[in-house]
Amino acid sequence: MKLNKIAAMLVVAGTALAGCGQADQAAQQAQYQVVPEYKNRLDIYEPVTLSADLSHLSDNQRKLISLLIDASDIMDELFWKQAFGENKESFLAGIKDEKLRQFAAINYGPWDRMNGDKPFLEGFEGKSAGAEFYPHDMTKAEFEAAKFDDKDGLYSLVRRDHEGQLSTIAYSEAFSDEISRAAAILEKASDYAEDEEFANYLKMRATAMRNDDYQASDFAWMDMKKNMIDVVIGPIETYEDQLYGYRAGFESYVLVKDMAWSEKLAKYAAYLPELQKELPVNKKYKAEVPGSDADLNAYDVVYYAGHSNAGGKTIAINLPNDEEVQLAKGTRRLQLKNAMQAKFDSIMQPIAATLIVPEQRENVTFTAFFANTMFHEVAHGLGIKNTINGKGTVRQSLKEHASALEEGKADILGLYMVRQLLAKGAITEGQLEDYYTTFMAGIFRSVRFGASSAHGKANMVRFNYFQEHGAFSRSEDGLYSVNMEKMTQAIDSLSELILTLQGNGDYEGVAKLVEASGMIKADLAADLARLEAAEIPVDITFKQGKQVLGL
Repeated sequence: MKLNKIAAMLVVAGTALAGCGQADQAAQQAQYQVVPEYKNRLDIYEPVTLSADLSHLSDNQRKLISLLIDASDIMDELFWKQAFGENKESFLAGIKDEKLRQFAAINYGPWDRMNGDKPFLEGFEGKSAGAEFYPHDMTKAEFEAAKFDDKDGLYSLVRRDHEGQLSTIAYSEAFSDEISRAAAILEKASDYAEDEEFANYLKMRATAMRNDDYQASDFAWMDMKKNMIDVVIGPIETYEDQLYGYRAGFESYVLVKDMAWSEKLAKYAAYLPELQKELPVNKKYKAEVPGSDADLNAYDVVYYAGHSNAGGKTIAINLPNDEEVQLAKGTRRLQLKNAMQAKFDSIMQPIAATLIVPEQRENVTFTAFFANTMFHEVAHGLGIKNTINGKGTVRQSLKEHASALEEGKADILGLYMVRQLLAKGAITEGQLEDYYTTFMAGIFRSVRFGASSAHGKANMVRFNYFQEHGAFSRSEDGLYSVNMEKMTQAIDSLSELILTLQGNGDYEGVAKLVEASGMIKADLAADLARLEAAEIPVDITFKQGKQVLGL
């Protein structure tokens, strides 16, 4: 991240005019200003209080949550460094307007995550695709020609050595102070964990942070079944690395399990092997068998930090990402029920009232929204993790396109799964039209996340594909209705296309698909403008922390 040349010249000129004795005073008076077009875009996030009922928890469990929040705050510090790179405190202090400062805090820097990472503060250039994971002057050609250790590593930064050559430095070394503090807090937290397996996981996660080897702790996390309190913490998702999708960003979620809802969801995991076999694609693209030890649970999330808190908020989690762990154990799918309900109330219902035909608005339900979101996460476990032609993992082969295509796969296969489970009688609530119509409204919600988001790109591709295949129609007054039969056909054909691209590790094919369909066309742009005019929030932001929770 660098100030542009004009801004730099103005700073130099201002300092010179102020004189040496007044240089510090002039710097203190400097304030970042909003880009004019952004003056009316600072309210796109609806503030929501992130609370949960903790009255059933013991004193030790409450102390445990408090310590996990402390560790999460360190993950937040680390993600600021990965995303922005410069001093967070001085940056935010340089923004006088409170609303603008809050917008910068939500975005973890001066770039709008919901609008293609465009700078919203004057004096800043566009965001580097590689964030702070790579040198800003590094080209793709240079990276691909260079030979150095841990080139595509999840847990290292690419830097230049003293000779200017590319090399890597492990997170545990680059961020040694923060890592040491976070690991020590996790170890202290383990003393308050009433569940023995969770206490063991916290200790193993602390060790993983110190040595950059997270697989053993991922296996331990998969083996936990009875813990009431949970935490997802560390360098996890690779979305922030838009250059290659290799390097993981730090984040954290602190969670309290909803036992009643979790019991309702447990039965679905058993269907995974059966659903994998039924996927609408050639057998070679579904030869892998998903782990049978996967589970589904519902949680109230009580704290977000780092990548999970940047821009649009995650409402469901599917982890771990390690392909070896997935094949051996499956994954855990965590539905963040309280955050999901907040998005449905604040965003989904107003969108339906604005863009869906009146006769189908009643089909947009929280039950369907919850299920579509849940089965999106379940569907990450379906399909294929390794290419069929020796190109390595799908993630490595598709590079920066891997995340967008994987999110597209999860969305479309999740809807396929809902249809199959309704037919099998495993899902007994609602009708297929509820799930299809709610999914349609959900596309409008997610496509507003912008081109810089893997979820946003996936939604653009799917919207255009559905439109081309007649899965929905748009009236002259801009209202959408779902065609049930054509939606089913489009789901199956798009599933086949995505699974084939992934299995073949077809980088060029995915690039062409994203280039051709990963865009917002005129009609959709006009409809999204109607949502903006109706002041429907794009996403939510949280009032959260120990004080909110009464800790």
